[in-house]
Amino acid sequence: MSALPAQSLPAPRRRGDERPHRRLRPVPETGARTRPRLVYAVIALGSIGLIVVAQLLFSVAMTEGAYEIDAYELKQIELAREEQKLREQIDALESPQSIAQKAEALGMVPNSAPVFLQLSNGAVFGQPTAADGAVAGSSTLVPNALIDDVPDDRAVAGAAAGQTGAATQQPEAGATAPDASPVAPVPPAEGLPTPATH
Repeated sequence: MSALPAQSLPAPRRRGDERPHRRLRPVPETGARTRPRLVYAVIALGSIGLIVVAQLLFSVAMTEGAYEIDAYELKQIELAREEQKLREQIDALESPQSIAQKAEALGMVPNSAPVFLQLSNGAVFGQPTAADGAVAGSSTLVPNALIDDVPDDRAVAGAAAGQTGAATQQPEAGATAPDASPVAPVPPAEGLPTPATH
């Protein structure tokens, strides 16, 4: 015996176990279709055109919205100024000077000897006396320049009643209507008046 290891040889192949080799062959060509390249180009250009038109319409709508917002902001500023002006007029009419003037116009006179009532026990402090008509009511008050040009309530009510009465009267058949055009205020000739500050 020899010291060499025994090697096994591969088993011989049988003819029935072999798979037949298939030969590769080209696939027969089907009818070559021509792609409609013009249709694709028209679709692409049409979609780009639609996108551009939509973007233009959107920007026009946004611009119109900006102008509307600007107009509303200007209107809000005007309304805020009008509100401030009306509040100042209300404050002037609610001032003690205005109330005292209206009371004097109605014939009321202030009492020089005021009387106070304590609500907790009903006690009267002071000596009640009749008011003297000779005492001027507004002589002790600081004058209010804001109410100098405020018309009297009775004059305003009379003017309003006169306007409604004139509006309800019908003119006669032969009479001509009076000229009711409002007169515009004349601006000062020298420009706007400015106060002297120095």
